[in-house]
Amino acid sequence: MKLELPDDKTLVHSIVVPIRWGDMDAMGHVNNTIYFRYMEIARLDWFFGMGLPADPKGEGPVIVNAFCNFIRQLEFPGDVLVRTYAGTMGKTSFDTFHEMSRVDDPETVYANGGATIVWVDFPRQKSVPMSDQARALIETAGGPPRLTKG
Repeated sequence: MKLELPDDKTLVHSIVVPIRWGDMDAMGHVNNTIYFRYMEIARLDWFFGMGLPADPKGEGPVIVNAFCNFIRQLEFPGDVLVRTYAGTMGKTSFDTFHEMSRVDDPETVYANGGATIVWVDFPRQKSVPMSDQARALIETAGGPPRLTKG
């Protein structure tokens, strides 16, 4: 079953991630687990760029589910353009989505996926409402979308 990305998402971040030789599997294409790594790299770069890294002694984001649709094979050599979108926000959680294409073929989506993220008080191991500051940064992505090279 292929999950479609919602129409009401907002582009919040883009990053270029190099495909490494070791990302490939015995079949000669990027291993399916690496697509989740590309999404993780994008998500962390977005959060760190907004000044919202996870604080083990405080609060931060935790992924409660993740998915990926594998549409076309990525192969070495090349660079992956990962576009990150923010979706629906609740009191303690929000959705993120990613589209992955090649830098040399930016219009073709090779994979897409996403995750539901819950805001957690780490010492208490309990979900908590996002602070007004965190919510504002996430809703606006800390400013206009930016492209970074990972």
